[in-house]
Amino acid sequence: MDKTLLPTLLLTVALPAVVLPAFAADPAPRPTQRSSADILAQSPADDWRGLDAENTVLMELQTRDGVGQVLIELAPRFAPRHAANIRQLARGGYYDGLAVVRVQDNFVTQWGDPNGENEKLAKPLGKAEAKLPAEFSVSLKGLALTRLPDVDGWAPQTGFVEGFPVAADPKNDRAWLAHCYGMVGAGRGNAVDSSNGSELYAVIGHAPRGLDLNITVVGRVLKGIELLSSLPRGGPNMGFYDKPEQRPTIQRARLLADMPQSERPALQVLRTDSKTWGALLDARRWRSGWFVHSPGHIELCSASVPTRPTPPVQ
Repeated sequence: MDKTLLPTLLLTVALPAVVLPAFAADPAPRPTQRSSADILAQSPADDWRGLDAENTVLMELQTRDGVGQVLIELAPRFAPRHAANIRQLARGGYYDGLAVVRVQDNFVTQWGDPNGENEKLAKPLGKAEAKLPAEFSVSLKGLALTRLPDVDGWAPQTGFVEGFPVAADPKNDRAWLAHCYGMVGAGRGNAVDSSNGSELYAVIGHAPRGLDLNITVVGRVLKGIELLSSLPRGGPNMGFYDKPEQRPTIQRARLLADMPQSERPALQVLRTDSKTWGALLDARRWRSGWFVHSPGHIELCSASVPTRPTPPVQ
C-alpha cells in the first residue's frame, strides 16, 4: 500500500529543540469538591450537543465477536476538502467491503483498500476526488479556541475547538488537530498531497504528536475505539497483516444523514466551551478521594471529551 503513515514508530526522527518555559513552584493543593462523575451528572443540558449528521460516519466492522460499530466525527473546519471527500466516499459505498490492513501496537489501526496499489484491482473512488491538497493546519485567527493554561511541549498553545484537541502557534497564525488517542487521520505516502481519505487510521496508543503537521487529521472516534484498539496485532512490517484472511472486514460505512433516525446512535458530546468542561478539567488537575498526589496539571491528550447517551425527552 502506498499510504503507510510515515514516519512509523520504528523510526527515530530528529526534532528541533523546543524551548520550554520554566516550571513554576508547586502550587498549593486545591482539591476539588466534586468528582468528575458528579460534575457530569450535575451538568446542565445546554452544556451538551448532539451529533452533526452530515459529518458523522458510522462504520460497521466485523470482529471475532460479531459486528461492532465505530462512530467517527469529521472535522470539516480543519480539513474541509478531506471531510467532503470522505462524505462522498461513504455515500458512494467505497468503504463497504474494504478491510483493516494494519494494527501496530501502541500506534495505529489503519483501514483501506488492500489492493490500492494495483491499478487493475483497486476499488474505484466513484465521484470522490483522487487528488487533494494537504490540510495540515488552518489559521488561528478567528478560531474559537478554548485554551488550556497547562504547558505543552509540542506547541506554544493548546486547547479545544468543538471538542477536538488543537495545538496552535500564534506567532505564525497556525492551528492544527493533535494526534491524540482516538484521532483519525488520512494515510499518505511520501508526497505531501498523496492523501484523499480513501485510507484512514485511528490512533490506538500513546499520542504520537510527532506526526502533527505531517498528516491531515480528519476527525476522531466518538464510539468504538475499544474495537479498533483490541484487534489482533499485525506482523513485523509496521503492523500490516501478512495474510488476507487476517484482515477484519468493513461491512459498510454510512453518514448518519443517510440513515433513518431510528438507526442513528443516540449520543451527545460535552461542549468544550462550557462551564462543565472547565470544571471537569480542574477536577482532573486537582484529584481527590483515592489520590495521594494531585499534579495540578493536565496534558492536551489526557483531557478527553466525554460523550453520553442522549437523554430521553421528558
